[in-house]
Formats: sequence, structure tokens, C-alpha cells
Amino acid sequence: MSTSMIVTEHQASELTRARTFAMAISAGIAVANIYYNQPLLGLIEASYPNSSAIGLIPTATQFGYALGLLLLVPLGDLVERRRLIAAQFVVLAAALAFAAIAPSTLALIGASLMLGVAATVAQQIVPFAATLADDRTRGAAVGTVVSGILGGILLSRTIAGFVGSHFGWREMFWLGVPLALGAAALVRAILPRHHATQKIGYPSALRSLGHLLVEEPALRLAAATQAMMFASFIAFWTVLSLHLQEPAFGLGPEIAGLFGVIGASGIFAAPLAGRIADKRGPHLVVVLGAAISLSSWIAFAGWNAIAGLVVGVVLLDVGVNAALVSNQHLIFALRPEARSRLNTVFMTAMFIGGSLGSLGASWAYAHLSWLGVCGYGAILASAGLLLQLPSVSSGTSKVSRH
Repeated sequence: MSTSMIVTEHQASELTRARTFAMAISAGIAVANIYYNQPLLGLIEASYPNSSAIGLIPTATQFGYALGLLLLVPLGDLVERRRLIAAQFVVLAAALAFAAIAPSTLALIGASLMLGVAATVAQQIVPFAATLADDRTRGAAVGTVVSGILGGILLSRTIAGFVGSHFGWREMFWLGVPLALGAAALVRAILPRHHATQKIGYPSALRSLGHLLVEEPALRLAAATQAMMFASFIAFWTVLSLHLQEPAFGLGPEIAGLFGVIGASGIFAAPLAGRIADKRGPHLVVVLGAAISLSSWIAFAGWNAIAGLVVGVVLLDVGVNAALVSNQHLIFALRPEARSRLNTVFMTAMFIGGSLGSLGASWAYAHLSWLGVCGYGAILASAGLLLQLPSVSSGTSKVSRH
């Protein structure tokens, strides 16, 4: 694959604090949209009492996000990034408005699919931050933007639940419209223009995804590791509410939702992990993240109480998010002209891992109870740790740059 220069306007390439903060806020606003519908499903069902397809609404959103990762994120390497990001936010606002006025379940499912596709603008912003940052601060920049994404995920369910309970589910989608348009305006006002001069067409860009996976062993390692880590993460969240409903706890979904607030620790861990990766190398931080994640499952299995769950979820969130930031730090250093496509491959693998984590955890809980889930999660975290150990022991903690 040919390489090319990446051009940013004169005197605008520096990633200032204001720009970093704007990117973090915008990314958080974007990703929050794929989680709004989850706490609103009961209210939505009441609006369409004769529908049996309500459960397809979050499925359509997640499927749309997967499609967007594959089909839209590679565009970041081909067109002017600021314009692309702003345009995608406008499409996101249109999808939210469509969801708010949906006259039927089928229409809402279609709007949810479109919403998921457009919400991948968050994954356009992450490689843009990596491009604007210099080599010494790339990890910290990526970590800050990822913190914004984590904040969006964390707050989305809480805000949607509150707005839905007090004003209605349609009003939550209406609220998202000015947020998306505001993010588009923020991007246009604060971020610099950015042009990729690589001469490659869209079909070639899609074909190159497979070439990147074959030609870059560091990308394969990062993608496989994060797939295992994210599978471990999703395994916990898939069965948490079921576990809390057991007679030993007797707690409802409201308490399960509060564990997301506890997971806010991951927001603060992400920038710290990025700074450590800048100084010590990303592989070391990924190993530490995997080890911390493994320790969370030991806490879950050995301390089956609310306190143990609290300690475990903090460890799990810190470990997984530290690994995420460091792995993205690593892959963005591989080919500067292909950062969006590298992110496509990486995030697609991660979400495939998440699906396997959810599927395996559901089976383990049904057949082996909570301890079976703990064993499954520990195996996944251990796999991520074992994948990374050779890279640290061989002394390749600093990724080579092309």
C-alpha cells in the first residue's frame, strides 16, 4: 500500500486543550445515541401495544453501528475530515428527529438503524485526534477523547431514563437533535480542516481493510487482545441485572443502573493510561490493563457481595479502558495515512468480541450460574493477557513508526 502525506492547515495542526475537549465532548454526544433507547423500551412498548418487534429497536441500533464502522469510518482517510464529521452529525440529527416522530415500530426500527450508522462519527473523531497530536502526546490525546466516549455511554442511560420518565420517550430523541447539531457547529468552529492526499478510491479503501489486517501484525495483536478484553467486559454487563435479582440480593434494575455510575472510574483511567503509554510504551499498559481485568473476575468470584461487585466493576472498567486507549495509541502509530481504516478493523474486531462475550455469558449463567460467568470472564481476560506477554518480554514496548 502506498503512503502519503497528511496535510492540515498552516498554524492549525496543534492539538490544543480546547480542541481536545471539543473532540471529547462531540464524541461523547455521538456515542450516547446508541444507548438512549435501552431504558426507554418499556415506554416505547406502551406506545405500540400491539407490536411484537420492540426488541428489534436496540438490535437495529447496534447493527447500524457495525455497518457504520465498516462502511463510513474508512472515509476519514479519503475526504476532508472536519466536513465529514460535521455532515455525519447533521445526519445523526435527522435520524433522531425521524425516531422522535416515528408513527410505527417499523419506522422506529428504521430510524434506529440510521441512528446507529450515523453515531459512528465518534470513531471518526478518535483517529482525527491521533492525527492532530504529535508522537509524544498521542496517547494522552486519544485517552481524553475516549474519556468523552465513556462519559457519553455512562450518562446516556441515566439521562434517557430521567427524560423518559418525566417527559416521554419521544422527547429524549428530540433532545438529541440540538445536541447533535450543536456538536456539528462545535466541530466546524474549533477543529482545523484536514485533507488526506492519498489517491485511493472508496472500493479500494474497503479492500485495503483486509490488506491491513494481513500486513500489520501489530494490528492483529491489538485487535485480538481488545476483542478478548471487551468480551470480558460485556460478559459482566450482560448478566449483572440477572445476578442482582437473585434471592441473595433481591435488587431491581435501578440498582444495576447505578453500577454504570460506579464505572465512571474508567473515564479517569483513560487519559492516565494514554500518558503512561506515551512514556513507557503501549504494550506495557495493555498488559497491566489485562491483569487488572483478570483481578476483577477474581473479586467477583471470591467476594459475592455488593462490596465485591463494586470493587470488581471498578477494576474491570479501569483495566479494559486502559487497554483500549493503549491499543489505539499503538495502531494509530502504524500508518498515519490509514488511521481511520486501522480504527475500522480494530473496532470491528472489538465489537465481534463483545458479541461473543454476551453470548457466552448468557449460556454460562443459564447452565453454570454466576461462578460459571466468572470463570468465562476470567478465561477471556487471561487470553488477552497471554496474547500480550510475548510483546513485553521481547522488549517491543515501543511500536515502530512508518
